[in-house]
Amino acid sequence: MTRDEGESVGAAALDRVIWALRRAELTVRAVKEQQLRPLGMAPAHYSLLISVHVEPGLTGAELARRLHLTPQAVASLVARLTERGHLERRPHPRHRHVQELHLTDAGRQALSSADAVIASIEQQITTRLGPDNAARFTALLGEVIDAVRDTE
Repeated sequence: MTRDEGESVGAAALDRVIWALRRAELTVRAVKEQQLRPLGMAPAHYSLLISVHVEPGLTGAELARRLHLTPQAVASLVARLTERGHLERRPHPRHRHVQELHLTDAGRQALSSADAVIASIEQQITTRLGPDNAARFTALLGEVIDAVRDTE
């Protein structure tokens, strides 16, 4: 019998590396959401703020590409963070219809608080794994990224 004839996917599908990665991703995301919530921040806010911190002057379109979000989603996040006083828009020096994004002092403070939460989650993981396994795991994740990119 072929799959087209109704064969179901075997239980071994749940043992795949890709499934383990997804479960880990969902678990980490849930913990980040739970622990960032008291700061009034979502993981997407943190990702956007850290991106602008690392590369001041990014545009909304650049952020959308880096964060793998739609331009509309980024525009909504930027509007929310601007209203909170965490981001400011500045005119692009060469393109009059483009605005660059920069952190404000309040944005840097919010990012610092959120980063302490993220660092604490990271510490939980690396403590459980131990330094050698954490380094090995990070390297293996790099290999996963390379393997998947090779299929693109």
